[in-house]
Amino acid sequence: MIAIGSDHAAYLFKEEIKAYLVGGGYEVQDYGASGLERVDYCDFGFRVGEAVASGECEKGIVFCGTGVGISISANKVKGIRAVVCSEPYSAKLSREHNDTNVLALGARVVGIELAKMIIDAWLNAKFEGGRHGERIRKISQYEQMK
Repeated sequence: MIAIGSDHAAYLFKEEIKAYLVGGGYEVQDYGASGLERVDYCDFGFRVGEAVASGECEKGIVFCGTGVGISISANKVKGIRAVVCSEPYSAKLSREHNDTNVLALGARVVGIELAKMIIDAWLNAKFEGGRHGERIRKISQYEQMK
């Protein structure tokens, strides 16, 4: 299951991506926003992050105007490794090398077709482990100390 969430600025973008994901056979849990009225992106970054960290959802995709604010919010949840991407290569490597579990996109930064390519690259990539696994363990250990 993929958790998704957005603020008001990215609501329509999220809805289009949700339809794309469902059309591709993915199960999606939408944590909001539910319309165009002004809301705080951090609330939805937290919700998606918590759903992924708890295991309720396997991965998360979040959206705001730039992707930056909502990714910062998701990253405040213990166990979340959120990344903002504007092109597919970084999205792919973020999974392979950093085992990212939340992808953030900016609705005012990337077009919908590019967003689909970024999402596909991210969803289809697999964590390589090995030396990358040791780095992720260090990050997790540090996070547990705080």
